[in-house]
Amino acid sequence: MSERFLVCVPTYNERNNLPLIVPAILEQDARLDVLVVDDSSPDGTGEIADEMAAADPRVHVLHRASKEGLGRAYLAGFEWALKRDYTLIFEMDADFSHDPKFLPLFIEAAQDADLVIGSRYKQGVNVINWPISRLLLSLGANQYARMITGLPVSDSTGGFKCFRREVLEAIDFSRVRSNGYAFQIEMSYRAWRKGFRLVEIPIVFTDRVEGQSKMSRRIVREAVWMVWSLRFRSLVRKL
Repeated sequence: MSERFLVCVPTYNERNNLPLIVPAILEQDARLDVLVVDDSSPDGTGEIADEMAAADPRVHVLHRASKEGLGRAYLAGFEWALKRDYTLIFEMDADFSHDPKFLPLFIEAAQDADLVIGSRYKQGVNVINWPISRLLLSLGANQYARMITGLPVSDSTGGFKCFRREVLEAIDFSRVRSNGYAFQIEMSYRAWRKGFRLVEIPIVFTDRVEGQSKMSRRIVREAVWMVWSLRFRSLVRKL
């Protein structure tokens, strides 16, 4: 039986993007399935996802009762995936800021890595349509996280990733505390501290065209204190 891979796509009010992003993902590799994790979007995204799933057995939907944040949505998707026979599990945005054309590169890199991270900063700065203030915030956040945690990656806050299932099986999801962009740092840090092999591949990130950004001051504050929490819990062996 051939390997199966799953792309987890969290959604909240993505009715315009979803019918476009899902086919673009599926056409990259016949082994790819998509799991839409919808947080009860009021714009009907969940209903559109159900229609797509009814028409294509490679599309699946996980409905959640309320909007609880990006990290909680991904963990729910990971739990769903681990109950099935997927060997590679991806996380990816629904708004085309993560281009599906890079998925084959992730699959190739995962043959020699446990966690593949799509990096905006691996080869220079590959970000399109961001204001300079947002870019400086992102660059500063990554430098800050690397300095505090020692995590040896150039882009620890990016959300385009591929996990081998063994990585997710080794992480106790009940102990994952972060939820916003800090969630990306925490998951990579936990994988690294457990001795898994992390590899970055360069991607081009294009800011979303449809919908609104999920960035907020609360998310930034969470990231600021979370890196110190990770470092401290690691030092006292409470991670």
